[in-house]
This record gives sequence, C-alpha cells and structure tokens, in this order.
Amino acid sequence: MKKIFVMLLLVAGMAGVANAQVDGNAIGLRFGNAGEISYQHALSGATRVEIDLGFGSWRHGGAYLNVIHHWVKDLSSLQDGFNWFYGVGGALGTFDSGFSAGVVGNLGIEYNFEFPLQLALDWRPGFYIVPNATYLGWDGIALSARWRF
Repeated sequence: MKKIFVMLLLVAGMAGVANAQVDGNAIGLRFGNAGEISYQHALSGATRVEIDLGFGSWRHGGAYLNVIHHWVKDLSSLQDGFNWFYGVGGALGTFDSGFSAGVVGNLGIEYNFEFPLQLALDWRPGFYIVPNATYLGWDGIALSARWRF
C-alpha cells in the first residue's frame, strides 16, 4: 500500500503543479487509525479547510479535532476528477493520558466522481507539543469517502 501511495505522489509531481478549482463542500467519513467525521469547506480558488472529529485510535482512547488548511492541485492529466493536496493545521485531543495539542500535516490524492462522491487516500503526520514533544510520523494511510454538495 505504501509503495502505491508513493508512486501516485511521484506521478502527481511529474504531472505539474496546476491548481485545481475547489467547488463546494463535502462531508463524510475518514478511516485510518480511528474513525473520523470529516467536513471540507471550500475557500477561495484552490484552497479549502478540512475539519475532522475523531473518536479513539489504536494508540489512545478519547476524542480529537484536526483543522487543516489544504492547497489542492490538479491531476486531470491522469484522468478528469483526480487532484492531489497538501496542508497544515492544528490538532486538539483528550486521551487516556490527558489533553493533547499539536501541529499536523496532510498529503493525499483524491478522485471526484461525476456524481457527488469523493474518495481520497491521505497521510497525516503530526508533532504534538502538549503534554510533551512527540513526533507521530508514520501513522498509516487513511481512506475517506465524502458526499460533495
């Protein structure tokens, strides 16, 4: 799975850095180490904000909130509907060990069908500052399914 993701990102890099037009919003689920309710809100041009509310994980119990600003790039050279994205944002959570806060990144690829469905694969590394400095590097790849409106 990791090799496929890296290959897709390499193809994305070779395809150019054209901006994609982000139209509308999307809501759905993100499945990685935990289940998340995911909402994307279009901003100007090729940017959006993603807000994810998660419950539990393989490392911790509890709940967390990630808010990430994405820059979306066009990958229509592969096929219409493909984009890749990267972003940075903040994370807050309450876990077994207490309160947590940090900075997260996001890197992924998505496909927007002609009907209002979006599927995405992404990777989200994080650096948590509170309660102590911890790098959460490879936490796996997440699959998202969202309804666009």
